[in-house]
Amino acid sequence: MTHTRIGELSKATGVSIRSLRYYEEKGLLTASRQVGSGYREYHALAVEQVNTIRLYLSLGLGTEQIAGFLHCVMKSKEAFCAEVMPVYERKLAEIEEQIAQLGAIRSNLIDRIASIREERLEVRCEEQREEQREEQREEQKEGNIHGINSAE
Repeated sequence: MTHTRIGELSKATGVSIRSLRYYEEKGLLTASRQVGSGYREYHALAVEQVNTIRLYLSLGLGTEQIAGFLHCVMKSKEAFCAEVMPVYERKLAEIEEQIAQLGAIRSNLIDRIASIREERLEVRCEEQREEQREEQREEQKEGNIHGINSAE
């Protein structure tokens, strides 16, 4: 039976030693300590187990959820673990709710952006109209100064 030390397991999986210790603390990974050295040593299947943990974490599952079915998944296929399906269904419902909330936020942001753009456009148009009126007044003043009557 081959055993792997924590540093080797870290290198083999790309998971930090700190994370491996965390997985162990949460009951996701089991290490045996060698009596003489005190080093953490893991069974040869630990690489597969860590990769499985990472898969479930990437699905957005928490360590407590994973701990509820990981032992079964490691012994059998995922499809045969009764604990997996309810966890997946709850997670999917949670994600769908988040998507709905994000959709509402998106709509609100789109409305705010459109409103701001419209308001800016109205302000610019008003500023341009005011500039045109000012130019017309200036032209009238210049015309009056030069003896040109604008009423003619």
